[in-house]
Amino acid sequence: MPDPDSIAVFFLASVVLGIAPGPDNIFVLAQSALYGPRAGLTVTIGLCTGLLVHTLAVALGVAALFQTSEWAFNALKIVGAAYLLYLAWRAFSASRQSPELGGYGSIGSWQLYRRGIIMNVTNPKVAIFFLAFLPQFTDPSRGALSIQMVLLGLVFILATILVFGSVSLLAGTLGGWLTRSPSAQRILNGVTGVVFAGLAIRLLIGGA
Repeated sequence: MPDPDSIAVFFLASVVLGIAPGPDNIFVLAQSALYGPRAGLTVTIGLCTGLLVHTLAVALGVAALFQTSEWAFNALKIVGAAYLLYLAWRAFSASRQSPELGGYGSIGSWQLYRRGIIMNVTNPKVAIFFLAFLPQFTDPSRGALSIQMVLLGLVFILATILVFGSVSLLAGTLGGWLTRSPSAQRILNGVTGVVFAGLAIRLLIGGA
């Protein structure tokens, strides 16, 4: 396994990366503000499940496919963008309906968890990022590289849970205050739709 100093540096780097604005934490923020902190935490667990998939893909060498095959890379991007556009359409639709239809009660934990998984797994840039990031903290002299990368992936997931969990609680509290106003909730749904549409465009045309 990697030495403790490398793990500590990797953990700090992972926390900084989690704090930096990006598609995943913006996604968590939007869902938390709209449905509450519990929803944000559920989405976070879904995103971390996706990170586990990417970690195993890197450890097994599957992620290299997206680095060498432009077709596979673009196909996965299109699937991810299409899903985000679908979520944008749902949010815009909710903004035109009765405010009560936009609450957490209208969407189950499984749906939120699934959103997190799909959002993360269908972003090939995450797989390529892991492919470039994880090996920098491994040491061939300290055992199997695949096991070291799985361990580092788990450390990254821990950092993600801590950062995104905090985002969920803060945004969820603010969102709970906003959603007590019907007009504010309609606006929040509209803003969420814009966020999802923006993330879809970002995924298609660039930006990690």
